[in-house]
Amino acid sequence: MNTKQRILIIGGVAGGASCAARTRRQSESAEIIIFDRGSFVSFANCGLPYYVGDVITDEKKLLVANTELFKHRFNIEVRLEHEVLEIDRDAREISVKDLNSGQVYRERYDALVLAPGASPLRPPLPGIDLPGIFALRTIPDSRRIREWIVERQVKQAVIVGGGFIGLEMAENLVKRGIAVTLLEMLPQVMPPLDPEMVTPVHDRLTAHGVQLRLGDGVTGFEQTSEGTLVVSTKSGEKHPADLVILGIGVRPETKLAKDAGLDIGDRGGIRVNEQMRTNDEHIWAVGDAVEVRDWVTGEWMLIPLAGPANRQGRVAADAICGRDTRFRGVQGTTVCGVFGLIVAATGASEKTLKRVGMAYEKVYLHPGHHVGYYPGAKPIDMKLLFSPQEGRILGAQAVGEEGVEKRMDVIAMALQNRATVFDLEEAELCYAPQFGAAKDPVNLAGMVAVNVLRGDAPIIHWDKLAEDETLLLDVREIGEFEAGHVEGALNIPLTQLRDRVHELPKDQKIAVYCQVGQRAYYATRALRLQGFDAHNLTGGFKTYKAVQ
Repeated sequence: MNTKQRILIIGGVAGGASCAARTRRQSESAEIIIFDRGSFVSFANCGLPYYVGDVITDEKKLLVANTELFKHRFNIEVRLEHEVLEIDRDAREISVKDLNSGQVYRERYDALVLAPGASPLRPPLPGIDLPGIFALRTIPDSRRIREWIVERQVKQAVIVGGGFIGLEMAENLVKRGIAVTLLEMLPQVMPPLDPEMVTPVHDRLTAHGVQLRLGDGVTGFEQTSEGTLVVSTKSGEKHPADLVILGIGVRPETKLAKDAGLDIGDRGGIRVNEQMRTNDEHIWAVGDAVEVRDWVTGEWMLIPLAGPANRQGRVAADAICGRDTRFRGVQGTTVCGVFGLIVAATGASEKTLKRVGMAYEKVYLHPGHHVGYYPGAKPIDMKLLFSPQEGRILGAQAVGEEGVEKRMDVIAMALQNRATVFDLEEAELCYAPQFGAAKDPVNLAGMVAVNVLRGDAPIIHWDKLAEDETLLLDVREIGEFEAGHVEGALNIPLTQLRDRVHELPKDQKIAVYCQVGQRAYYATRALRLQGFDAHNLTGGFKTYKAVQ
């Protein structure tokens, strides 16, 4: 880019700030100005719950970059507490209000980047604007919550919404000695994941004293004569609270774009192409305000995550500077920590695949995060979704205490490259006893899936068990069986199976299960080699308990 262009960016944080810095690295001649109506240009909003919880004690640690850094390192001007009121596309100008002086002025642009982000949802419920009800999106939000906790000596909090913010706030408030009730209108927390995969999360929340109320939406808020709050729900329950946190999602900020006549998609976000350009050739948009393509399903979607926003900012900068660049879409790779439990996912969930009508197969497994003989091995509950034809990876979810995000990152990269379960089977990964196993959980996930596709160990799912006249065979040891089993199951331990194989019918389908699936796999192979129609119940008794 040789000519001096004037590039204006509305909004900072992840998308806008990364776009500005990347643009400067592509051009020394461009004039770059960031406008933000807030007090901070670039901050780590993902760290805000941990600031509220005093895990992060120094607010300055949340600042990724300030106006001085942008000016002196990148020669980028940042105008904080300046709100952009209007875009004049014909004149290629914006109208800006200085929120301190009240002055309104206009600025010309050659290229305009919209990075307005998203705002927390505040549904029009009775009493929702009462004192003590907060959303958490910015550093000032976190300050107000911290001050409220101290000034009001908060002992009891209600969190509305079981997504990432809700779960992280639950943990951090409990760490501050505050009793927490978490309300979620859906029957599970972490709605993007499949319900059976968050059963351990429900258990962990309850174990740490969180009062979990699922399938019960909020109907309103009241203030008592003492100044505290009462949260009412559809079930008729009333929950007292000194503090309420709203964590029910965000809505893309699109008013500027709408008023300027830019295209808005069906999901409510700004519609952009692969170069993050809007329907105006001089305007780009990035971050939480835009709709993007799902890498697996091809659907338009909203995904307010920092990683995609940063990448979009880079793509927009490159496109503005004349590079042939593309944003290839999102796959929703996420991770969340909940009282020592790690929950991670990438790609499509089973719920999504069902909704869009994509064919899929799934397997469950529960490997240790490293070899069992080395002290401290922790199980990882894994679910892998893949196409039943070529085995292309469609999605994965995992829950555990150690090594979860490492495995999900590997699968995320494989999914991004349209790899298959055969690739997971062959993946060469780091191994030492304290880090993994010669057959890493990622390898095992691929091996289990490949055994299905090759027909070596056909599987059956617990939710499909009742559809067939199937003999249910439990191959765990007698003590395990007696401690808990599926009603109607026949118990023949794997160690006795070859001697007692005559007790099984060859004219009936046999569904084999053990605790986590490994012994059932061995039994399935042995039975199939002897002519039995045996199928492995994927995930074993542990998955059975999760899906009930």
